[in-house]
Amino acid sequence: MSSTTAESGLARARRGVAPGGSGTAPGKRKSKLSAQATRTFFWLLLPSVILLVLIHGYPLIEAAIQATHDGNLLQTGNFVGGENFATVLSSAAFWKAAQFTLWFTIVGVFGSWLVGLGLALLLRTKIPAGNTFKVLLLLPWVVPIVVSSTAWNWLVATPDSLIPSIFRNLGLGTPLFLADPTLAAVTVMMFKVWVSFPFMMMMTSAALASVDNTVYEAASMDGASRWQQFTQITLPLIARSTYISWILMTIFCVNDFPTIYLLTGGGPVNATTSLVVLAYRTVFQDFATGPGVAIAFLMTMTLVVISVILYRQIRKSSVE
Repeated sequence: MSSTTAESGLARARRGVAPGGSGTAPGKRKSKLSAQATRTFFWLLLPSVILLVLIHGYPLIEAAIQATHDGNLLQTGNFVGGENFATVLSSAAFWKAAQFTLWFTIVGVFGSWLVGLGLALLLRTKIPAGNTFKVLLLLPWVVPIVVSSTAWNWLVATPDSLIPSIFRNLGLGTPLFLADPTLAAVTVMMFKVWVSFPFMMMMTSAALASVDNTVYEAASMDGASRWQQFTQITLPLIARSTYISWILMTIFCVNDFPTIYLLTGGGPVNATTSLVVLAYRTVFQDFATGPGVAIAFLMTMTLVVISVILYRQIRKSSVE
């Protein structure tokens, strides 16, 4: 092959033209195909987007109307602007419910995550009957919440229930778990951890499954301790999954109605009344639709802010 032919081939290669090609750069062809694919995806997704907007848009618009009127379940009433929001924000009951919701969410999210993380790490080891053990651990999440709440009521509701009887036989008195405000709040939070840890366990197990064991072997050869491997390798590598699970569990906890209502009904003396329970009572018991929907709007805005913050952490947690 002559030097002229070789130089011509190199020049064509620099321009991105394949030997014997027509001279159209692959980048231009890819760009054209990419534009066509984008248009195709747009038209394929458009019907679904329109359907979602109609399904979710109408309730949001109707809720906004209700939140700015003084009506009830039967009629919209008169326009009052932001008066319902002002009434809610100046209510002591709202702030008490917000405080309980905050603690309920913190304990529910991080309590279930710590239990789920510990069990996921345990299941990562080769324990006997590991798969059977994992299935059994899923039961609190799989069993209907009505069944779980009934079981917990049977365990703690009365002085003659199983757990108060055990305390009494041990000489520790007879705690009234659902009658004492503090104990009732603690019991509801523990109940939330109980029904939620299987979800966190599965999320963490899936994330741990993607971590290559050779990473730990290399760290061990470099003299890293178990704790250093956990903090410097395990947690960073599962950070994205962790933040996603926190976002989902935060939404679950803030919007959780049956866990609280079936166990305590929001009592005693409103000690376990969360914002969603307060919104329910306001709308369906007090028939004050405007303030009740305003509470729901405030909950939604708070969840959006929290989700945005955690989503930013997800983007920062990318492991190069």
